[in-house]
Amino acid sequence: MDWSQSLRLIAPEETLSIAGLILLLVAAWGGDKASRLISILSVAALVAAGVMVSPALCGGAMGPDTSAFFGQFHADAFASYAKILIYISAAASLVIAPAFFERFKAMRAEYPILVLFAALGMGIMVSAGDLLTLYIGLEMNSLAAYVLAAFLRNDGRSAEAGLKYFVLGALASGILLFGMSLTYGFTGTTSFSGINAALADGLSNGALFGIVFMLAGLAFKVSAVPFHMWTPDVYEGAPTPVTMFFATAPKVAGMGLMMRVLLDAFGDQAAAWQQIVLFLALASIVVGALGAIGQTNIKRLMAYSSINNAGFILVGLAVATPEGASAMLFYLAIYVAMSLGGFAVILMLKDENGDYVEHIPSFAGLSRTRPGLALGLAMVMFSLAGIPPLFGFWGKFLVFKAAVDGGMIALAALGFAASVIGAFYYLKVVKIMYFDEPADVVKGESDVWHKLILVISCVVISPLGFFLTKWLGGLTDTAATALFHAL
Repeated sequence: MDWSQSLRLIAPEETLSIAGLILLLVAAWGGDKASRLISILSVAALVAAGVMVSPALCGGAMGPDTSAFFGQFHADAFASYAKILIYISAAASLVIAPAFFERFKAMRAEYPILVLFAALGMGIMVSAGDLLTLYIGLEMNSLAAYVLAAFLRNDGRSAEAGLKYFVLGALASGILLFGMSLTYGFTGTTSFSGINAALADGLSNGALFGIVFMLAGLAFKVSAVPFHMWTPDVYEGAPTPVTMFFATAPKVAGMGLMMRVLLDAFGDQAAAWQQIVLFLALASIVVGALGAIGQTNIKRLMAYSSINNAGFILVGLAVATPEGASAMLFYLAIYVAMSLGGFAVILMLKDENGDYVEHIPSFAGLSRTRPGLALGLAMVMFSLAGIPPLFGFWGKFLVFKAAVDGGMIALAALGFAASVIGAFYYLKVVKIMYFDEPADVVKGESDVWHKLILVISCVVISPLGFFLTKWLGGLTDTAATALFHAL
């Protein structure tokens, strides 16, 4: 193995690691007064890491030349695509945080550092080529996420969210570890390529149970049904910038890791796991749609929307083809834009005292009192519902097209029918804003970063986003091809 080549391939992770350690020292010496400076430097580190991974994506890097440390790490186009989405999500959660935490006098220097280390862990997850690398990245992300969920120490809801996330996350990690141990025991290796080779002649019952337990652990990370129970409580209780982070970056990392495991390690045994993924997809679509109908808190509604969208994304994985993988990656990019825009609006919904308004009936008549905010939230809701001509429609269209092309017409039909059900609760929010008598509750001023993120998100999900179709489609096709040539 060429150590210099391996170290060059992990340069983005080295950058984030060194930046995180240096900023820890700055936080120790400067205290919370240095939190804004640390946030700026953390965003700069994420941008630098994004620049470093871009050539691999643009150049379509794949194959043995992208493998580091005896195949434990893959710096290919697929990993680069996922990392860019992760870094964008992490940077957005950093720039919108100060205005929120200063309202509670809770902005601490640790926040940007925790986000930085969580992003580092997620980058390792999507580059994993070995079960050990997978677990290191996943736990690095999870340990930071547990603290972030409980970051508002004087808020009971935040403490409850952190505790629930920690307990259920530990259970999911244990299930995943058990699945990994079974897989290792019945294949004799932790390498994805080695597992694939060991299972070439057939799948034993023990290895099948390994797949089942690993899928259960990974399903928790993407909040797929029936491992979704933590999502509404954590989304509601966690600080809103943290909820924005949870709804975007870990979703990309979890989906990327699931694609790595199933399409790399168990790619030749797709028949063994497709039925499981089919169930996860359909159950998530239906439960996400039905569970959101009765919600009156906007953050809980977004939690069920996240579960619902996880189901649509998993439709592409169930197909187990490069077209399905490309559709998943395309959908993830649109989903990140929609979620960032949605939570930017939530952060802008404040009453005259500056307190955050999360009760959906309080949005009544918002189109007459704050037309810009109402338009932004309406665009997000329509796009999440997949209503043309907004860009969210194209994501659903691609995963359904991949399912039809893969011979799974029934899956596409059921998914389409469930998406019609899910449109109800999105349209309910729009109806309250545009047709109910004004409640005149939302009066607070908004931070410039919130406005900027909302404007950018709305431009991306608007009909103008269709101009990105060819360019983004080319990137997702390249990333999907690299994934299928990783071994």
